[in-house]
Amino acid sequence: MNLEGQVALVTGAASAAGLGFATARKLARLGAKVWLTDLSETAAAERAAELVAEGLSARALRQDVTSAEGWAEVLATITAETGAPDILVNNAGIAVLRWTQDLEPAEWQRQIDVNLTSVYLGCRAVLPAMRAKGQGSIVNISSVAGLVGIPGASAYAASKGGVRLYSKSLAMECARDGIRVNSVHPGVIWTDMQQVAIKDNPDQFDAINASIPMGRMGEPDDIAEMVAFLASPASKYVTGGEFAVDGGLTAQ
Repeated sequence: MNLEGQVALVTGAASAAGLGFATARKLARLGAKVWLTDLSETAAAERAAELVAEGLSARALRQDVTSAEGWAEVLATITAETGAPDILVNNAGIAVLRWTQDLEPAEWQRQIDVNLTSVYLGCRAVLPAMRAKGQGSIVNISSVAGLVGIPGASAYAASKGGVRLYSKSLAMECARDGIRVNSVHPGVIWTDMQQVAIKDNPDQFDAINASIPMGRMGEPDDIAEMVAFLASPASKYVTGGEFAVDGGLTAQ
């Protein structure tokens, strides 16, 4: 899985314990020139600096993934400094978990905008350059909530289910252009979001682990490894796929 000479863009990569940063770190360690973006440019820059301290190639930019203009600006900067992305990882996302009757329309729309519309905007933005190169890999981060129903996660599930099928449709549109598109579906992963949830509900920790066939939550690096495989030439005949990384959770 050698990514030497490849340029990668990972959105939502500012959290030290998040999937985005773990993914950016893995891609950089495989040789890619990695761009980390997030709403917080300061935090993204701190993560990039950590990678640079390892001797890796990493830079950071502020990005609102829900803005088409923002995508154009980010890609213009990346293209001018390192060349257009060969790899796009649409990772940015939010979760507002409420039962439907308690979910406000603005909360529904925000999740659709951040989790789903941003994926469309990002893919649409990188396609021209990838088509010109005759190659590219797009990895869209969905969720097990995009595969099975989860009570209290209706808006989140709708957005992540949309990512799943959008990825398949786009894969069919791009297959003959040398561009591969796949979705990754994390299960319960020990990110900062999960840590906060467990802190608020400590009695749920053992119950959650017991519900997972492998008996434990996953780690951000588990997702990063799958993304790296899909981003690399090791998966050159893989497109339109959906990959659950969930310790067997959705196999039950």
